[in-house]
Amino acid sequence: MDIHEYQAKELLRQFNIATPDGRVARNAAEAATITREFGGQSVVKAQIHAGGRGKGGGVKFARTPEQAAELFDQISGMTLVTKQTGPEGRKVRTVYIAQPIDIASELYLSLLVDRGSARVAVLASSEGGVEIEEVAARTPEKIVKVDIHPGLGLAGYQVREVALALGLKGETLKQAAPFLRNLYRLFVDKDCSMVEINPLVVTAQGDLTALDAKIGFDDNALFRHPEIQAYRDRSEEAPTETEASSFGLNFIKLDGDIGCMVNGAGLAMATMDIIKLHGRTPANFLDVGGGASEDAVKNAFRIILQDPGVKAVLVNIFGGIMRCDIVARGIVNASREIGIKVPVVARLEGTNVEEGKRILQESGLKIQVGADLEDAAAKVAAAVP
Repeated sequence: MDIHEYQAKELLRQFNIATPDGRVARNAAEAATITREFGGQSVVKAQIHAGGRGKGGGVKFARTPEQAAELFDQISGMTLVTKQTGPEGRKVRTVYIAQPIDIASELYLSLLVDRGSARVAVLASSEGGVEIEEVAARTPEKIVKVDIHPGLGLAGYQVREVALALGLKGETLKQAAPFLRNLYRLFVDKDCSMVEINPLVVTAQGDLTALDAKIGFDDNALFRHPEIQAYRDRSEEAPTETEASSFGLNFIKLDGDIGCMVNGAGLAMATMDIIKLHGRTPANFLDVGGGASEDAVKNAFRIILQDPGVKAVLVNIFGGIMRCDIVARGIVNASREIGIKVPVVARLEGTNVEEGKRILQESGLKIQVGADLEDAAAKVAAAVP
């Protein structure tokens, strides 16, 4: 789960991590009032779950309270398009008014889960204010990565390594230890998947400050954090993904034309790969889980078919806990109740597989049964007009 910048900064302050003051404005008059309280100038910032807001026109500097009100009206309700939103963009529903600060230098700092080392890693670079991918492509030597031992935590020598990589000196260098330790404590205590400070700035006064913040959380740990769940903004999530989660389904929309219904993330990846191998493109990633019911299968079909771009559906199920006959009945019921009008190809293996195939073959519906995954993928690719 992702949250907005203003919410991320609330968390930073709770962990004694320096960040500029700021407040959400509900209207243009409030934007002007907040700016006036900040001494007559402010930064007006669009709040969406995507980076690159400044380049897209979603971050503007207001030199007067009146200008802040005008910028609020410009930004609020706009469709903001960035590299991370895609061409469709995101509608701005929240505007944050931040206090401006004098910036001496911009740096990059993040904590994330590194699957390679199976540890939390710190990424630091003296090149802040731009996407880290650009830095990695242009000047990879300016990125330092430090893996944190889960038992020992962030060690003193690692703090010094990161601070020196950032080029911190003097009084600013002394601030690095509490800043980094508090950031790591936030990451662990709140079960984060990523905390990105970009830019991390050194002010003209020599203070280390998080000018911007992006935080993501491990969805599987949210049950421990009702205070984090309260930050959830469903308007920033794809409606179909939100609906799928309400049924216990994992759904991610893609850009292809073949819907994929599977049970298990690994099986989903293999299914999408083999669809690509046969010259087609998956329209989604839909995982019904290990023990889905007939109703879950029916809801999965309904969600898949909400996408008008879907021209065929490939069902790829390995019945371990989940029985193939239950999946087959779900497919048949979905076909009859929803009225599936696109070709459906099913590949079933595992518990009660013969019974599942018999149910599909005797249903009287136009559902093809694949002998194996290769055969099923070839059939669904050929079925797309």
